[in-house]
Formats: sequence, structure tokens, C-alpha cells
Amino acid sequence: MSDRTTLPQLRAETRGGVRWLVADNQPRLNAYTTAMWAALPRLIAEAEQEPDIRVIVLTGAGDKAFSAGADISEFETARTAAHAAEYDTLNNNAFEALARCAKPTIAAIHGYCMGGGLELAVCCDLRMASETALLSIPAAKLGIGYNPRWIKPLLAVITPARAKEILYTGRRFTAVQACAMGLVNSVHSPKELSDAVTTLANEIAANAPLSILAAKRTIDAFVDTPETPDLASLDRLVEACFASEDYVEGRRAFMEKRKPQFKGR
Repeated sequence: MSDRTTLPQLRAETRGGVRWLVADNQPRLNAYTTAMWAALPRLIAEAEQEPDIRVIVLTGAGDKAFSAGADISEFETARTAAHAAEYDTLNNNAFEALARCAKPTIAAIHGYCMGGGLELAVCCDLRMASETALLSIPAAKLGIGYNPRWIKPLLAVITPARAKEILYTGRRFTAVQACAMGLVNSVHSPKELSDAVTTLANEIAANAPLSILAAKRTIDAFVDTPETPDLASLDRLVEACFASEDYVEGRRAFMEKRKPQFKGR
């Protein structure tokens, strides 16, 4: 009888004010099964509803992979021509949930980060990589048409020319190469990655949640709809900051020369 803990899963771990979502399918380099794709929007929604959770980190179990993307062992049944649209919808729901998350998100990337795995990382706000990371979208090597909805987040991170290089070649890029093109924010030794991600996540978590939300929504709006951003809604987010208890706390903490204790209200 199989041990349930050996089954592929996307598990949630809480470390202080940070929720870690860990893809655990190590025999297949943490590739996402249909169940894992379906679980991601639910887990993100749960984290969004918990006020004590300030940052979400996405990563992979073990030391070999962030995620190799979709679990190809399911392709014969889940990604045939008859089911391709359904499978793409499942993927797209996961990407959208991550990209539209109200809380800051960080991808902690080590080892293989391929295809849908790289798309998940791109949908996060920030990406921190181990020197072991290899990043690729090998769609052209597999004869897969890459969904245009998934190219948009890529273009929010890197230039069109770089996106074409990634998609045309299907090449595997090292962490250093990815950092040079702006695909990742920083590169760390394998031993230092987890601590570096934790340090950044805690730094963000200590700041005012409403201020971060206003910044996140504003940046995303100018990237998504640069010609027609909804400035009225963005102004309301800024106004909410000035009307908040956190703004009072921030001023008092500054005057009293102490660290503020923000509540997100």
C-alpha cells in the first residue's frame, strides 16, 4: 500500500507571517499534476483571507527542482486534443490566481524551472534563484503552441526580444543568465537561497500591508493597461492608506524611534 505522503501534492507551510506553498512531486522534478494545478487557486485564496499572512512564497520540495512544469505522464489522458482546452483552463486559473493575488508573492527557484514551472515563477511578484537554477520554456521543442495569455506575464518581466529568445530556442538559461535579462531578481548559493528568501519575505511582511497593496495594484495596472489605468480605483487604495490605523502607527513609531507594528487596517 502506498504511503499517502508520497503522492504528488502542493502543501502549505506557515512560517511566521509567510505562507510557503511547496510543490512536492520529487520523482518527476516537482511537475504539477492536475490536482496540484487545481489546488493552487484554493491555497492562494486561503492565504489571502488570513490577515496574519503577509507574503506568499512558491517553491519546490527537495533540491533538484522548483518545478519541471506540467506532469507529462498525464498528457496522454489530460492533454490530448480533446482535453487540451480544459487543461489549459486549469493552468490558466492557477496562473491568474497567482498573478492577481492581493499579497506579495516570491518564487524561490532552485534546480529545474521549466515550462509551466517558469510561468508560475513569472506570475510571482519577485523571483530569487539558486545558482543551480535552469530556466526554460521548451514548448517549441515539444511542438506545443504556447498560450498567448501566458506570454503576457513574461512581457511584464523581460523585453519582447528576450521573450522571443526564450520561446524560439527553448534553451535552458542559467540563473546568472536569467538575472542578466531581468528574469530573476537575485542569485544566491544553494545553501543561502532559503535564508535570503526568508529575509526578504520577513522584510516585506514587516511593512504596511495596505501600502504594499496600493503599490502592487498600481504597478500591475500600469503594466496591464498602460493607456487606460483605472486611476480612480488606484487613488482609493492610496486614500485607504492615509485613512488607516497603520498610517497613525507608522507616524507614531517614527517619532518614537521604534519599529512599527502594522495590522493591515
